Amino acid sequence: MKGVPSIRRGALSWDKPYTSARPSEPADQHSRDTRGVSSGYGKDGSRHSLGGQRRAGTIVNKRTHYAITPDGVRIGGTVNGQGPPLVFWHGAYGDGELDWQGLLPHLSRNFTCYLPSWRGRGLSDEHADLGYGRRVDDVLAYVDSLEEPTGLVGWSGGANPALAAAGKSDSVNAVALFEPTMGAVMNDQERVAFGESVARMGALAAEGKWAEAVQAAAATPFNDEEIAVAEHAGYFEAAGRYVPNLLNVLRQLRNHTGPIADDPAVLGAISTRMLVIHGANTKPFWVRSARHVVDHVPNALIQVIPGAGHAAPLTHPDALAEVLSEFFLPGQRLD
Repeated sequence: MKGVPSIRRGALSWDKPYTSARPSEPADQHSRDTRGVSSGYGKDGSRHSLGGQRRAGTIVNKRTHYAITPDGVRIGGTVNGQGPPLVFWHGAYGDGELDWQGLLPHLSRNFTCYLPSWRGRGLSDEHADLGYGRRVDDVLAYVDSLEEPTGLVGWSGGANPALAAAGKSDSVNAVALFEPTMGAVMNDQERVAFGESVARMGALAAEGKWAEAVQAAAATPFNDEEIAVAEHAGYFEAAGRYVPNLLNVLRQLRNHTGPIADDPAVLGAISTRMLVIHGANTKPFWVRSARHVVDHVPNALIQVIPGAGHAAPLTHPDALAEVLSEFFLPGQRLD
């Protein structure tokens, strides 16, 4: 398969195809060791190895780790690198590897990076219950299964359950969120735009147009440049298989009646050290969302990544990795 150029060093590049069949590893602890290499994804939805090409660093000691949730769901993800543990909770469209693989060459020499996926995605089990509370429990089960103090990173829709879990877990010692989705600060125009994008996604999904469905949903958070980069890289093709899962997540979230992570009372109860990050070129909603969290979490700070929008984990992984490294290991330079 022919590769496509990256927008920045370390972003969206690959060479060798991978099939997305669900593995059958055992559900206990680290179950598999392979030689670690950086990965990307192609327009057929497959993941690819970089064949040993060195960027900010070689990904070392690739493994897998699983945790069992209170309702018996196996949550799994790959494990890359060495050092203090960081758990990465992905955004609404992809899975652990699709969304975070660009950061691994920059972080895996200084951190052990865990990339679990939401239930029903990646290495994790399918389950009909995709409710908000269950998704928070999934984060808790995974971080607590490591049995040591752990940093937690979340992006967009994945930042919300990560944020809620941070207030409940004794295992999480620091949290970094990239552009969490705080519905409480969404204005009427943004709500209409979001509803229309979800309706378009559902209509396209009904026609079996999975990649187009993801792209329709992404038109709300991503800017035009990010849409072009993600489309060219095959991100929407790769994430298309998760559209039914996302639609069910949104349906069940709409029926949720309890407090969620944008509730000031929930935020105010979080004592964990926190960094909230947004891109300088992101849309206003995400800036307000970041400020909403910082205004209510006692130990939260805000940081801006120049030139980035909402899709920074895909388009600016090196810059995001620098910010994360400095937060979780102050004074530590990336290799």
